[in-house]
Amino acid sequence: MGITVNQLEYEDEKALFDFEKENRIYSETMVPSRGEDYYDFDTFMIRHRQLLDEQLEGEAFFFLIRNSDGNILGRMNVVDIDSSRTTGHIGYRVGKQHTGKGVAAEALHLFMKRLKNDGFTKVFAKTTTHNVASQRVLEKNGFIKEEVSEETFDMNGQTFRFISYIGLLTEFS
Repeated sequence: MGITVNQLEYEDEKALFDFEKENRIYSETMVPSRGEDYYDFDTFMIRHRQLLDEQLEGEAFFFLIRNSDGNILGRMNVVDIDSSRTTGHIGYRVGKQHTGKGVAAEALHLFMKRLKNDGFTKVFAKTTTHNVASQRVLEKNGFIKEEVSEETFDMNGQTFRFISYIGLLTEFS
């Protein structure tokens, strides 16, 4: 497929800002809005630097999914990393024009390999009950469904629940 998953860098700010603006409406159908100020470049830059600081401290790691031309197709991250740096919570999303093409599944596979090589043994993920595509991506990559939350939340006029998954990297190839 010719995609890469590379760690976020300072120099990515403009391309990432453009990706976020281009995919705002689509993203906000899946996750709550980040707020209007997020789409102001100066505010975006402050948040971008904060992410890079977290990454430098080893608190979280942020990655970009790119095609062979270097264009951003999506984002991935691992956050809430435990003190031994063996577990964390992952998240990902792909831009609207790249969905349904296997990008998320391939990127997650590459990401899991990287995390395993970095010493992670287990990662957690959540998606919503309506995001069947994300459920398939996780399951295709060996994630096991742990539970469907009893608690509901409303977003965009619909009611959802979270589905929690676990990925064991010790068994990942």
